[in-house]
Amino acid sequence: MEYKVIENQTFDAERALYGSEGVEVRNCRFDGPADGESAFKECKDVKVADTFFNLRYPFWHDHGLSIDGSEMTENCRAALWYTDHATITNSKLHGIKALRECSDIRMEGCDVISPEFGWSVDDIEMKDTSVTGEYFMMRSNRLHFDNVTLHGKYSFQYITDSTFENCNFDTKDAFWHAKNVVVRNSTIKGEYLAWYCENVTFENCTIIGTQPLCYCKGLKLINCKMVDCDLAFEKSEVEATLTAPVISIKNPRSGSIRLPQVDEIIMDDPNARGRIITEA
Repeated sequence: MEYKVIENQTFDAERALYGSEGVEVRNCRFDGPADGESAFKECKDVKVADTFFNLRYPFWHDHGLSIDGSEMTENCRAALWYTDHATITNSKLHGIKALRECSDIRMEGCDVISPEFGWSVDDIEMKDTSVTGEYFMMRSNRLHFDNVTLHGKYSFQYITDSTFENCNFDTKDAFWHAKNVVVRNSTIKGEYLAWYCENVTFENCTIIGTQPLCYCKGLKLINCKMVDCDLAFEKSEVEATLTAPVISIKNPRSGSIRLPQVDEIIMDDPNARGRIITEA
C-alpha cells in the first residue's frame, strides 16, 4: 500500500482525519483552541510517528494502526477504544481510560500513566513497559507480558488465559478472580494477592505482602519465596513448594504446602484439610 504522508501540521478540529485510510502522520500535533475530539475515528491502515496528542478520543474504531515515538498527555483521555491490530512502541500514554474494548494489540518500550487502562482487551502483548494506574487490564483475556513494571491498585481482576514473565508488580488486590494464568520469574508486592482465583500458577516468583492467595481453586506455587506474608492460603485448594519461611498459614482447604519453616499454623476450621510440611 502507498501511504499518503502528512507531516509537520497541527490539527485541532473535530474529527480532523475521520475515516482516513492509508495515511502516515509524522511530526504533527493534535492540539489547539478548537479542542476537537476523535481525530482518527473510523480509520484504517494508519501510521503515526513522533506526534503529540493533547485532545480526547483520538483512535476509536480503527483497524490496522501503528504508533511510534509519540506522546498522549493527561488531556488525551480514552485514547484507544474499539480498535484492533494496533502496535504502540516507544510512546507515552498518560490519559485516563486508554485501550478499552480493543484486540490484537502489541506494546513495547512504552510509559503508561492511566487509571482504568486496558479494560476488556483481547490478545495483548506488552514488553519492556512501565505502568502506573488503578484497575489495570480488568476483564481482559490472553495477556502476554514480559518485563513490565507496574505500580497501582486492583490490577488484573477477572483476567483469563494469560502469562507474565520477568515482571515487577507493586499492586494490591491483584489477580482477583483471575483464571488460567501463569506468572514466572516475577516479583509481586501487595496486599490480598489473587483472592478467588482459579488455575493460577506462580513459578520462581517472590510474593510480598499480607494475606495472599485466599479462596483459590487449583492454585500452584513452584519454587516461590514469600516475604512478610501472614494468614496465607485461607480456604484455598493449593499445591505449593516454597523456598523461604512464612509468618503464618491459615486454614488451607486442601492440597499441600512444603516450606522450610512457618512461624504459626492456624487450623481452626473443620473443613481445612490442607497439609503443611516443613522441611527444615
